Amino acid sequence: MIVRIVLWSVLGAVALFAAIAGTWIFSLPPATAVAAPPAIAQAEHDAMVAALKPPKRQRPLIAIIGINNTTETTDYLLPYGVLTRADVADVMTLSTAPGAMTLFPTLKVEPQVTTAAFDARHPDGADYTIVPAMTRDDDPEALQWIRSQASKGAIVIGICAGAKVVGDAGLLHGKRATTHWYSVKELRGKHPTMRYVEDRRFVVDDRVATTTGMSASMPMSLTLVEAIAGRDKARAVGRAIGLAEWDARHESDAFTFTRPFALTAIRNTAAFWTHEILGIELKQGFDEVSLALVADAWSRTYRSRAVTFARTAGAVQSRNGIKVLPDEVAADWPATRRLPDISDRAPADTLDDTLQAIATRYGTRTTDFVAMQLEYPRP
Repeated sequence: MIVRIVLWSVLGAVALFAAIAGTWIFSLPPATAVAAPPAIAQAEHDAMVAALKPPKRQRPLIAIIGINNTTETTDYLLPYGVLTRADVADVMTLSTAPGAMTLFPTLKVEPQVTTAAFDARHPDGADYTIVPAMTRDDDPEALQWIRSQASKGAIVIGICAGAKVVGDAGLLHGKRATTHWYSVKELRGKHPTMRYVEDRRFVVDDRVATTTGMSASMPMSLTLVEAIAGRDKARAVGRAIGLAEWDARHESDAFTFTRPFALTAIRNTAAFWTHEILGIELKQGFDEVSLALVADAWSRTYRSRAVTFARTAGAVQSRNGIKVLPDEVAADWPATRRLPDISDRAPADTLDDTLQAIATRYGTRTTDFVAMQLEYPRP
């Protein structure tokens, strides 16, 4: 009798949850087609480039800050990879404390210098401070350091939800800004004097720049190359990474919490018995931008997580000097769960290939789900 009562209670609770969840899910908007955004006026683009001109040095110094636990993978690695490839500035990856940095949703790296060591070497500060998304928007050491850099004349660039960190540092008062679509409401609520700008992939206002989701770090980085070294240099770098255009055009209405998005998250999470670990082999000289995009995308399916492996222990260095610590030491990985080498294609093409591979493996709904998280405009 007691068992029967417990069983019916559990079934009743499940039914109640299903009814509430079902009501919530079907209150969400369906996915809708949106028109391609119009091109950005040349005058607007030129004004953004002018606002990003190096404030101090002829060859600028760029500092990318993160907290050791944890900082967003693409936000942290992609600007470094694009800007070092361009070779128009000195670029450094920083952490607030000594030791390795755990990235989200995957990868572990060795930052090049701590904020304290950077300050000792460069007491006059950086020309640009790039702020990725972090698990804590209010990390006291990170906020103090960002404020200090701004006070020394650095242009501060918040990538994705890194705009929330920039806001908590007190740098968005009265400014136009944007952020990842999921964080817009929170950012506006915490910083009511900030003026949110829709339909722009990145926004520059009075020495502070902010971007939409993490994939926007690529056009933002190219715009920074253009500001430092000119349009021709940016075009050359764009060709090398597979991005022919990099202006701020964006269709904000295409990115929102939809019914298919929620259903895919629930379905993929619930099918836990199908979850898998996918391996990426680290080889000396790998492209850090491609690694970040591939690992990030596969780790956002809610069906898989990408991990790195290497044949020997110890950090493996990328083509531009990033040291990644392999998750596992292994001579090989099972063929059905091994991801292709990441060095053969331009990074932007690698992302498109990865999304297609996710569609083949898990279906187009999961691809759309991942692209929505990356806030990546797709045809």
